[in-house]
Amino acid sequence: MKSTITDVAKRAGVSIKTVSRVMNKEANVTEATREKVMLAAKELNYAPNIAARRLAGSKSYLIALLYDIPSPGYVANIQKGATDACRAKGYHLVVEPLNFDDPSILDNIEDLVRQLPVDGVILTPPLCDNGEIVSILARNRIPYIPVAPSTSHGETPIVKMDDVKAAREMTEYLIGLGHTDIAFVKGHPGHSASALRFEGFRDAMRSADLRINPDWIQDGEFTYKSGVDAARKLFNRTDRPSAIFSSNDDMAMGIISTAREFGLAIPDDVSICGFDDVPSAQIVWPALTTIQQPVAQMGFQAAQLLLSDKPSEDKVEYNMAHKLIIRESTAKTPGL
Repeated sequence: MKSTITDVAKRAGVSIKTVSRVMNKEANVTEATREKVMLAAKELNYAPNIAARRLAGSKSYLIALLYDIPSPGYVANIQKGATDACRAKGYHLVVEPLNFDDPSILDNIEDLVRQLPVDGVILTPPLCDNGEIVSILARNRIPYIPVAPSTSHGETPIVKMDDVKAAREMTEYLIGLGHTDIAFVKGHPGHSASALRFEGFRDAMRSADLRINPDWIQDGEFTYKSGVDAARKLFNRTDRPSAIFSSNDDMAMGIISTAREFGLAIPDDVSICGFDDVPSAQIVWPALTTIQQPVAQMGFQAAQLLLSDKPSEDKVEYNMAHKLIIRESTAKTPGL
């Protein structure tokens, strides 16, 4: 027979309510009592039944992560951070991919919140910028935390990083290497980060009194293929740029691959940099210079806000710090 919470309480010499507090990872339990209960649970091979926990209270112990991000690295990182925060509180993360362009996306979200009651939702871009999606959650009284939205959400806390500042820093780094002919590959137009990163690039170029060649500004979709397509347009020109700033790593790796097709050496003939610092950025050759976006930390912070028993103390914006990661895909222009 499976051990019950009553068995654990008897073995530990505490009340059933105390065992429940320990299993729910509540704060109002002494460390000595917590260790005693956990030892008893281990000896009895006891694991709390999530269904029973739901019946005992109003919580489902489920947090949903809704995303429509074409970059697998982004999704993996934000999922890891959110999962770590959920596990620390005895919750489970439900990951739901959605197609932002699907006409039935609103119906899909309505079905999700009806069929799978959750205690909160993490909304990633561009979903967090869709007012109708936000209205569905509000109507169903489901707390949500937007990650990297384009605007504030009133009193709802948001988790973000400064994309403009990060892109400006990367552009200034390229200029510092002596590059003046710099191309930029934009991200998916539906994602707010795309415009913000281009803004940072543009600000840095203007501050350095450098001309932005409109023929070197290419559209992308945050995918490897769109990086390849953008690179072919740039490398087929007689006036090639000396550096290319891609607004995410997946596109940057597509650009690196395409440079080899054209017989170009990286970084001797062209410097290439990205944005995100996904795991493959260190594996690709040459290793990619990029902006380390704190995606895992953003996922962790978003989940932690949903699970916190304490008010946010009126703080409605959590800005996570980025980092410029310099690797082998960028170098000084020839002659410097």
